[in-house]
Amino acid sequence: MTRQIVLDTETTGLNPRSGDRVIEIGCVELVNRKLTGNNFHRYINPERDSEEGALAVHGLTTEFLSDKPKFAQIIDELRDYLSGAEIIIHNAPFDVAFLNAEFALLDLPDFTKHVGPIVDTLVQAKELHPGKKNSLDALCSRYGISNAHRKLHGALLDAELLADVFLAMSRGQNSLTMEMQVENEDSANQDQSFDAPLPDVIVLCASDADLDAHNALLSGLDKDSKGKTVWRMQTENPV
Repeated sequence: MTRQIVLDTETTGLNPRSGDRVIEIGCVELVNRKLTGNNFHRYINPERDSEEGALAVHGLTTEFLSDKPKFAQIIDELRDYLSGAEIIIHNAPFDVAFLNAEFALLDLPDFTKHVGPIVDTLVQAKELHPGKKNSLDALCSRYGISNAHRKLHGALLDAELLADVFLAMSRGQNSLTMEMQVENEDSANQDQSFDAPLPDVIVLCASDADLDAHNALLSGLDKDSKGKTVWRMQTENPV
């Protein structure tokens, strides 16, 4: 059984070294790449205010968090929930630094000592899509995952979205393969081919209005550059 936990946090600011704290933890469980519904979500009283920029991102006010448990009160159930699991985080160094700091305040070994391997989906995304935007919103758009309900950042919501993104990004690991079984050694050496009709190619031509707008744009560029654009030079003198 492969158990993975997709994890996200919200914090009072950007730097645990300057005293910023974790205020929300959201975790989504995957077992054998399937969502189980056994999620973990807690709001936490950080005993300090959020910085203005962070508050604009998550919207969790000091007043809202004032009656929530402190980190020390949720640490045991959090450790039990995460124990031994592979942890999946987007931009893992950020969340891990905060969690390590919270564990250190309680004189506990680093967060990383309580869990299995940590997978950084931001690193994965950069390898799969070099030079592209790889924020969670960008990945949701790229993989067709609806995040229209994401008005503010929330740890559980972001963990749920990241779980879908992770499954989509890593789907190639479970790609379908065709295994051909042969009845005897002779058939194993035969050339096997499959003829399938190709789909019709749909060609969409630019409208007259589109062409006029394009030519007007090129004329403007010609005027600004006091010459001809590369596009016009290429079309007038094709190689």
